[in-house]
Amino acid sequence: MIMLAKRIIPCLDMKEGRVVKGVKFVNLRDAGDPVELAAAYDEAGADELTFLDITASHEKRDIMLDVVRRTSEKVFMPFTIGGGIRTVEDIRKVLENGADKVSINTAAINNPNLVYEASRKFGNQCIVVAIDAKKIADSRWQIADSSKKETDKPSATRKALPTPHSPLPTNRWEVYTHGGRTPTGLGVVEWAKKIEGLGAGEILLTSMDRDGTKNGYDIELTKAITSAVNIPVIASGGAGKLEHFLEVIVEADADAVLAASLFHFGELSIKQVKEYLRDNGIPVRL
Repeated sequence: MIMLAKRIIPCLDMKEGRVVKGVKFVNLRDAGDPVELAAAYDEAGADELTFLDITASHEKRDIMLDVVRRTSEKVFMPFTIGGGIRTVEDIRKVLENGADKVSINTAAINNPNLVYEASRKFGNQCIVVAIDAKKIADSRWQIADSSKKETDKPSATRKALPTPHSPLPTNRWEVYTHGGRTPTGLGVVEWAKKIEGLGAGEILLTSMDRDGTKNGYDIELTKAITSAVNIPVIASGGAGKLEHFLEVIVEADADAVLAASLFHFGELSIKQVKEYLRDNGIPVRL
């Protein structure tokens, strides 16, 4: 089987119009202007770019359309916008202003049918569902009551999805929303399967336990998701050295790798990562 080229994606986490980076979603520090960084990554050969407004849902703010417009005028690579997207109309505005994809997290949990409606209207290739995952023991599990999911009833035009089961094994993962602030009671693997069935074109999977630690991607988590779904999975959270990018591709079958602080603060370049992967037999675009 021919392996498709693996994508290297810098992530620009944003707060109040600036790029920030923290550890495990806290202790944020400034990393620069988003449009300037986007242009620099375009020049450096990134395959795609992801903007995530990490406090938009928590603060109930609207999406950053000015950043979308200014970025689309300066860069030529595909880019994704996430944060504050709540409706099909929000998605339309983001795409019309120049983004190639949208990433939804909290809104997908609140209204899973948004994924279905958006993928039908705009095509699943531009609908990314972000999953912020945290490892957690048996005692904390409470799978959401199916009675709360009235908005997620399948239509006559698509197959019914399996309902989550309980209890889940010890040391699995729970889905979080609102920039990693709010536990949902949803199991990550079950949720990944559900959003694939609803029409998501891609999953952006972030390990909250590894985020910003530079201890490597969560191989076990990533493999659990890539084994459960047939859509591309972007691994996020924990990149600290070149070997980490190779590990999550080879051992967990990630379709793309996302990193932030390593790139923002000049510890590694896009070119270094791509050349390292190429030298280890991984197809990349150089």
